[in-house]
Amino acid sequence: MRNVIIIGSGCAGNTAAIYTARANLKPLVVGGHEAGGQLSLTSLVENFPGFPQGILGPELVENMKQQAEHFGAEYIHGSVIEVDFSKRPFRLLIEDEWHEARTVIIASGASARWLGLPNEKRLIGHGVSSCATCDGFFYRGKKIMVVGGGDSALEEAMFLTRFGSEVALVHRRDQFRASKIMVDRVRQNEKIKPILNSVVEDVYDVEQNLVTGVRLRNLATGETTEREVDGFFVAIGHVPNTAPFAGHIDLDPDGYIVSKGGARTSVEGVFHAGDVQDRVYRQAITASGAGCMAAIEAERYLESAGH
Repeated sequence: MRNVIIIGSGCAGNTAAIYTARANLKPLVVGGHEAGGQLSLTSLVENFPGFPQGILGPELVENMKQQAEHFGAEYIHGSVIEVDFSKRPFRLLIEDEWHEARTVIIASGASARWLGLPNEKRLIGHGVSSCATCDGFFYRGKKIMVVGGGDSALEEAMFLTRFGSEVALVHRRDQFRASKIMVDRVRQNEKIKPILNSVVEDVYDVEQNLVTGVRLRNLATGETTEREVDGFFVAIGHVPNTAPFAGHIDLDPDGYIVSKGGARTSVEGVFHAGDVQDRVYRQAITASGAGCMAAIEAERYLESAGH
């Protein structure tokens, strides 16, 4: 029987682990299918407070994990396959073994949607990104490309004009899906070059281990062209990692956890933290803050229940 099981080992899960471990709750942390969360896919993180020269993403999450282990957190590899929140204690099937817990913190995150290009994932952290706020600074004075047609994509393109010499905005349809006000702002920004009716077929150059350009195909004409690019941002949405919890807690139509205030979910004793509920900020620091909130709420819940 565990006082708390934390699902996910990114910034949210690790911070929750630090706080619950220091409260002597001896948390069990389930690594998840993407151990370390999205930071494990990044290179230099320059916007996490306390690191004037920046810190590598994998190093940051590993430091958090070691800090939690120092206070007594236990980590296991694997993913949650199934849950039963209908009665106490809660039951979780982790790989092929059932575990019981008095409280659960879901910090399983959200995974960026990628285009599925041949070389895309090999260049993540080397010019390919899904977070303009995280990585835009690295492309000061350089050529940037954003793929997507919704509000998020247009907002990212607008943000990136602060840094890039130009921002190409590629969308497969003949008009953007974003709100009219966002489309108007993009049209008025001289740095943004819309490329409509087009898809990216590949991104280069794996041999140099950095992005140098892309191959585009015009869907109307079938013509292919190549374009020089230094930074390549994919903004076609995120998928919250909540499949095992569907039907057990309230999720919105996109699969994000519905918050019941603070870090609470629709089930008492089950809490949320990080990108699994946050579709707005999606930053390492906000995920860590959410992990702290969930841990404090879990600790208070256990106290009130007399554990």
